[in-house]
Amino acid sequence: MDLTAVAKPCDLGDKSTSDVIIRLRNGEGRPELFYSHSSILLSKSRFFADRISNPGSVPCIEIQCSDYTYDHHVNLLRLLYLPTDSLLDSLDSVKSAIGILQLAVAFHCEDITNCCIQYLEAIPWEDKEEELIVKAVSELGPIAMPILARIQPVDVSATKDVFVSAVRFATSIGGSCPPFGDELKTSAQEQVEFMLGGDEDAPLVTADDEVKSVVKMGLSQVCSSFEKELSSLLVVSDITTETAENRILQSLSDVEWMCNILPKMDSMKDFVSSWTEISGKVLGVVEDKKLDNIMWGLKVKLIEVTGKVLEAVGYGNVILPAPCRVQLLKTWLPYIRKIKPLLDAKSNKETDFPHKMDEDLCQSIEGAIVSLVLALPSNDQADILSDWMKTEQVKYPDLSEAFEVWCYRTKSAKRRLMEGLNRVGNTTISL
Repeated sequence: MDLTAVAKPCDLGDKSTSDVIIRLRNGEGRPELFYSHSSILLSKSRFFADRISNPGSVPCIEIQCSDYTYDHHVNLLRLLYLPTDSLLDSLDSVKSAIGILQLAVAFHCEDITNCCIQYLEAIPWEDKEEELIVKAVSELGPIAMPILARIQPVDVSATKDVFVSAVRFATSIGGSCPPFGDELKTSAQEQVEFMLGGDEDAPLVTADDEVKSVVKMGLSQVCSSFEKELSSLLVVSDITTETAENRILQSLSDVEWMCNILPKMDSMKDFVSSWTEISGKVLGVVEDKKLDNIMWGLKVKLIEVTGKVLEAVGYGNVILPAPCRVQLLKTWLPYIRKIKPLLDAKSNKETDFPHKMDEDLCQSIEGAIVSLVLALPSNDQADILSDWMKTEQVKYPDLSEAFEVWCYRTKSAKRRLMEGLNRVGNTTISL
């Protein structure tokens, strides 16, 4: 084989000008012959150059391939015959590019390797294709790492910036962005939840002072917006429209979203404080005669959000002074006691009435209230239990467990007091 011959224009498969035959053996063992040219193989592949330059080489190079990789081998051979500036346009799928890349690395085809990497780095991937790419890159090593630039972990600073931007969007800090404001806001909320749940950098991000500041600002924003939307019900002429209720429920949904994410940031106390602060005004609107027989969905949702607050305080996840805990109970307990039978009556009267306090919600609220009551000073417990026994709605929430514990504690305290007095008296006599 004359390696010093001047290269002439040639095509793969041109038998008249071929001086090297490449034999591909497929899975069936049937050889496929490709009439090739040493001038092309020498300049484009170090693997073929080594085989051709071997003094004992024959003008036939045999390559074993599977059925799966056969087409990739053929495509690689075709690419060897293309000018470098035409390689990129010849690639047409992620799957094909991965297969060709693996062979190009194995056969030391530098130009084709770089072209495949550039193609895969830029082209959109589907989920299944991403799995194939990650697997292939892990096998190919550092040479193919640029492909994974889009899915490599970012530093904490970049993660923080994305998180802060998402929180701002999710809470409409700076105003909404019509006409797709609600859709984008919902998407931002989902992204924040995902980052809090699946990102190993989340604890570092949420501990950042800027992040805490923006989250508090967002909490203030959503609570203020809800309060304003709710207060507007008392000044508009027609509040029976579905649009009015949907607008209020959307605003309350943003508040509930904050209630759901703040525990993941160890900031539930901020929500409890904000909710306690606006509770009086919220109930002032909801219990207005204008809303007596409407907006049941809003009334149930308020109880659901309040239930999460009661659980956080009642089970010690949020620590508040006793006066604050008493105020929380005295604010919401009468409302819950009032609404529950009304919802039950509506449900019994209208079989398709959708707004109910389901059993799980009732049990969780009742358990939280009992726990909250039992953690109060004895005199405050007595006030709440006395008020509970005076009402007609003594069945829900059922505070009989709290009452029994209070009675037992009171007797025990009295007994301990008498025993203490007796010891003091005996000591005095002995002196």
